[in-house]
Amino acid sequence: MSEDNVLVSIQGLSVSFFTEDGVARAVQGVSFKIKRGKTFALVGESGCGKSVTALSIMRLVPSPQGEIVGGKILFDGIDLFGLAEKRMRQIRGNKIAMIFQEPMTSLNPVYTVGNQIVEAIRLHQKKGLSQAWSDAVEMLRRVGIADPQERAIEYPHQMSGGMRQRVMIAMAISCEPNLLIADEPTTALDVTIQAQILDLLNELQQQNGMSILLITHDLSVVAERADDIAVMYASRIVEHADCRQLLAEPLHPYTQGLLRSLPRLGFSGKRLQTIAGTVPEPLHFPGGCKFHPRCPVGKDDKRCQSVEPELKEVRQGRWVACWYAPGYEA
Repeated sequence: MSEDNVLVSIQGLSVSFFTEDGVARAVQGVSFKIKRGKTFALVGESGCGKSVTALSIMRLVPSPQGEIVGGKILFDGIDLFGLAEKRMRQIRGNKIAMIFQEPMTSLNPVYTVGNQIVEAIRLHQKKGLSQAWSDAVEMLRRVGIADPQERAIEYPHQMSGGMRQRVMIAMAISCEPNLLIADEPTTALDVTIQAQILDLLNELQQQNGMSILLITHDLSVVAERADDIAVMYASRIVEHADCRQLLAEPLHPYTQGLLRSLPRLGFSGKRLQTIAGTVPEPLHFPGGCKFHPRCPVGKDDKRCQSVEPELKEVRQGRWVACWYAPGYEA
C-alpha cells in the first residue's frame, strides 16, 4: 500500500489499565492502516479492545488508570503521541472526530443541541456566533433532521434515539474531519434507523472524502459498508484483510465462528451455531493463543496452549494469527 494513500498508521499499539487487582492489558501490539476516503472496520465481541483502540487515536484513554504503554499512531504523517496536549486539542474534534456509542451520555443535557454544535464550530473554526449558528443549522439539515431551525433550540431529552444519533453525527462532521471514528453508531437503534444512519455516513463520506473507522460487532453491517476489516479478539488482532476476501474465506477459527453464528435466510427452525465460552477478561488472559480454550481446532494442542502466534501475512493482503491457518509458517 502506498504511504501517500494512508491517512492513519497504527503501529504496535499497547494500552494497559492499572487496577488494584492487577494490570489489565486491554490492547496488545495492534497494527493496521486506514486508507484515505475508505472505511476500515474493527470487529469483535464486547471487551476485546475495540473502543480502547479508538480512544487511543483520540488520546482519550482514561488516566491515571489507563496508559498507552507502547506503539505509535501516525495521522497524516504526524506522530499523535509526540504532540503537546494543546496541539492535540486542535486536531481532536477538528481533523479527527468521534461518534460515541450512546448519544445521551455524550450530549450535555442542559444545553440545546444547536449550542453544542456551535461550541464545536467556534472552538475549531474560529467563526463568529451568527455564522456558527447558521453552520449548525445546516449540519442538522445535512444529517436529515426535519425543521432544523426548530430542532436546534431543543434539548437532547426532547429527541428520539435516532435523532440524538444524527445530532452526534452533525457535531462530528461540523468541522469536516479527515477521519471519523464511529464507535457502534447504530447499536441502540432499530433496524430502519440503523440503515438510515449508515446510509448517511456513506453519503457524507462520498461528499467530504473522509476516512471512517467503523467499530462494531455486527458483521452484516461490515459486509455492506467496509473496504477493509480487522477482527479483534482479547486485545489483539487475529485476522486482517480486504473485507470481501475475509468474509468469503475466513482463515482464523474465531472469524469462522463469528460468520457461522450469523442468522441466514432459510434457517427457520434451526439452532444458530455459537462459539463456546466467553471472551476472557484482560486481567486473566490464558497462556498461548488467547482463543485456544474456545477453539475447535487448537483446544487440545500444546503449542496453541503455550505459544501465542504472531499476526503474519500468509499471502498478499491476508494477515492472520493462527498456527493452523493455511500458509502460516512458524
